[in-house]
Amino acid sequence: MIGDVLDFRHLVVVREQHRVALAGEFAYLLTPSSINLRPSVAGVGPLRRGGSGHVASFASPEAGPCPSFRLIIENVNDNSGGLAMHEVLAAVLQVRDGQLQVLLWQRAIEPDAGRWALPGGRLGDSEDVQASVLRQLAEKVDVRDVAHVEQLEVFSAPDRMPQRRTVVTAFLGLVPCVADPVLPDDTAWHPVPDALQGSPPTAFDHGLIVRRARDRLRAKLSYTNLGFALAPPQFTISSLRELYAAALGYRVSATNLQRVLARRGVLVPTGGTAAPGPSGGRPAALYRFAEHGMRITDPFAVLRPPEPQHASEGAGHLPDPRPAP
Repeated sequence: MIGDVLDFRHLVVVREQHRVALAGEFAYLLTPSSINLRPSVAGVGPLRRGGSGHVASFASPEAGPCPSFRLIIENVNDNSGGLAMHEVLAAVLQVRDGQLQVLLWQRAIEPDAGRWALPGGRLGDSEDVQASVLRQLAEKVDVRDVAHVEQLEVFSAPDRMPQRRTVVTAFLGLVPCVADPVLPDDTAWHPVPDALQGSPPTAFDHGLIVRRARDRLRAKLSYTNLGFALAPPQFTISSLRELYAAALGYRVSATNLQRVLARRGVLVPTGGTAAPGPSGGRPAALYRFAEHGMRITDPFAVLRPPEPQHASEGAGHLPDPRPAP
């Protein structure tokens, strides 16, 4: 006998017989369509839908003894049964051409064909979420030089995607400014401010994920050494200031930046100097980050935009972070 069977509508169903099939019986595979089992096996009556919404079969009284078979659901293509797909996405950020940019690819099929999406995909059966997102970045968009990756949050609104319900674990990924991966034709870097204003239009809730990633980066630049993930192996204080300014979205004082990071023990002088610029002058000293793993350096620090008087003077200002009261 068949007991209650959930009606998932579109299924691939395998029917395992426990006896030799009779002539004319369709004994093994039903086509992927709505469940519509008929009494093709002797002793199994028609299906009836109960008040619970389940589908149940009952023995045909004139069929005699009832041989049994078992249904195995091999593939579910619909969410009527309440199951959700789990995918991972990465908001990969990099400072390029003096701007904080995000990596997006253009969807070619519906839903949201033509819109730009974050790279990622379905979580593999044998993967954890971080291993999955790193694999998919490498395989799908050839991004392998990820200096830092961390989980942002889980987005699980039932209507975040049409058709089947999809839960996504979103990540922030940071790529050093010197990395230049070879991207597929449908993938490109886009300035974060433009993407957040709808240029290009983003798919589903991916614009929200980009915003959360940008905000997370800005917050962690305040109280950690996360600047290492944006910077090249060696840099001048002036070039580091430009990276911080691009990520934070406002001008930064090189003097204040050096003072704050030196007080935290984040920077180490290399002993080398940068080549002089076209105008000559004294060669600038080169520095590197002391560590290439994220560390909390000042748990109560908050970097703030320059005050109006500083902005009007064009000097830029990085407040010296102090513990919050």
